[in-house]
Amino acid sequence: MKKIIFSILGIAPFLLHAGGFQVNLQGTKQTGMGHLGTGFYLGASSAYFNPATMGHAENKLNVEFGASFITAKVGFQSQETGIVEETDNPLSTPFYLHATYKINDNLSAGLSVYTPFGSTVEWGDDWSGKYLIQDISLQAIYVQPTLSYQLNKKLSIGAGFVYVNGSVEINRAIPAPIGNSNTVNLKGSTNAYGFNAGVHYQLTEKLGIGVTYRSKVDMELDGGDVTFDVDPRLRSSFPNTEFSATLPLPATTTLGFAYQATEKLLISVEGSFVQWSEYKSLDFDFKDNTASLKDSENPRNYEDAMIFRVGAQYTTNENLAVRLGVYFDQSPVQDDFFNPETPSTDNLGISAGFSYRIIDKLTVDAAFLYIHGFERESQYKRDNFGGKYKVKTYIPTLGLSYNF
Repeated sequence: MKKIIFSILGIAPFLLHAGGFQVNLQGTKQTGMGHLGTGFYLGASSAYFNPATMGHAENKLNVEFGASFITAKVGFQSQETGIVEETDNPLSTPFYLHATYKINDNLSAGLSVYTPFGSTVEWGDDWSGKYLIQDISLQAIYVQPTLSYQLNKKLSIGAGFVYVNGSVEINRAIPAPIGNSNTVNLKGSTNAYGFNAGVHYQLTEKLGIGVTYRSKVDMELDGGDVTFDVDPRLRSSFPNTEFSATLPLPATTTLGFAYQATEKLLISVEGSFVQWSEYKSLDFDFKDNTASLKDSENPRNYEDAMIFRVGAQYTTNENLAVRLGVYFDQSPVQDDFFNPETPSTDNLGISAGFSYRIIDKLTVDAAFLYIHGFERESQYKRDNFGGKYKVKTYIPTLGLSYNF
């Protein structure tokens, strides 16, 4: 029965994963540069990437919206049998909407709606790890009102309040001694709160520096539904019930530099420190306990991780800008805790994009991001489930920008 409790932990890793399942697609322009945007202004989406830069807009009202189309595959080769298996994930479509308004020369306000988590992972009903996870679906919407103030010509600050509404559903098989198709479904939703803040300083005419901080968010899920589909003889051991758990989303600090090398060429580098070590354990409280279904304390012991990014934008003329970017994202998951619930590998992201002004105030933005997950072989000691994992993700993104 311990396997049931441990597999429920699949909820948190897919909320938390920084390498393969977190959707860092809050701006098409930034995606084309490898998610850069802390050290410079790049449209209304800067309300997310660094709220301090919102006042750098030339226009009074700026609006951006867009969507991405994620195709992700996770491959697994069993250490025991050598059999190769792969996820069959549906297309995921995270979106974003940002709007900023210059109240006066110093004060700006913004409102953002975006989906930093929102994918589905399907391993299948009968794959070799079905007792750990079969599928998981996650939806999350963030709403962020933001203010920015320019203290002087060089220094500006900004901060935003974050409201999060999220829901999750997972399915897995139960290794019970009676019956061949016993399963459990977990479903729940919750609200949470946090903030992000930023500072930007123009060191020289060509060199700018930005620092942002996104707070830790505790996703306190209370009253989630646990539904068992089991052989009638097992119903007393596996009653339908509810569960509660707290899922921590770690804080992230980012430092970025932007250098205007020429009138047309902008170069930027960034580093992010993600405080995954805050995620030490995930504890579950079931409303109705039996000898088979007990409350649990489950160590995760994630490690802090870094993300390194470099990218460039070249403005060919007043209507066209092209972008390139690359980044490296460390996995926070230690070997002893690595499993198909959290197929977190070190990732290399390579991106390209462009913006083209259709008419005076309307611009179309496009980007393409390829994420290569480095092969990782690990043994999940708790369930003696080991093998090699590979992750590949393809993400085209389209957006529109309008200035009033």
